[in-house]
Amino acid sequence: MPAKRSGDTVPQRRDPVATRNKLLTAARQEFARHGFAGARVDEIAERAGVNKQLVYHYFGDKDALYLAVLEWVYEDIREQERRLNLEGLPPEKAIRKLIEASFDHLAANPDFIVLLNDENRGGARHVRGSTRLEAMHSPLVKSVSHILNEGVRAGVFRKGIDPVQLYISIAGLSYFFFSNTPTLSAIFGKDLSSRAQRRARRRHVADLVLQSLRP
Repeated sequence: MPAKRSGDTVPQRRDPVATRNKLLTAARQEFARHGFAGARVDEIAERAGVNKQLVYHYFGDKDALYLAVLEWVYEDIREQERRLNLEGLPPEKAIRKLIEASFDHLAANPDFIVLLNDENRGGARHVRGSTRLEAMHSPLVKSVSHILNEGVRAGVFRKGIDPVQLYISIAGLSYFFFSNTPTLSAIFGKDLSSRAQRRARRRHVADLVLQSLRP
């Protein structure tokens, strides 16, 4: 058997998980920057440093890749919420913690807003085709419902609060602030992107929602 020469190179074995993750990261950046319509598969592959054909190998097509990115950004926030362990907290503290975590997630992930805006402009065509998203949200609704029931039993929350409507309100109060920060700043003549203004908005949203839940 011939000896291996020092200059010989060993072929690199492809790591499917790493390659798929690099493609997802590159796609998230490209879709957030250009939207679904403007994003290019060639650019995504170049960003990821892989052959364009691997996009189709791992995801099938551009639509499937876009859906995978949307599922990823939703899973990010669901995973963060799971780590909060809300059901082990007193009801008012649990709701405040959920509101603050939701606000902080949007502050830390501006591309989440951009991606959702783009998908809403498209009529949620990709989200409607997901087999995962409803299953992701069901435990959240169950958890919020449990917290509300505990709050009613403790006498700190009123009866009849719909957990889905509550979560939409929590998300909406923060989402609108971040999605409209430039125009709101111009209209009211203050920099709402500043740290002080964000802290004030975070506190206001939590106080407003909790006040609405009290008997």
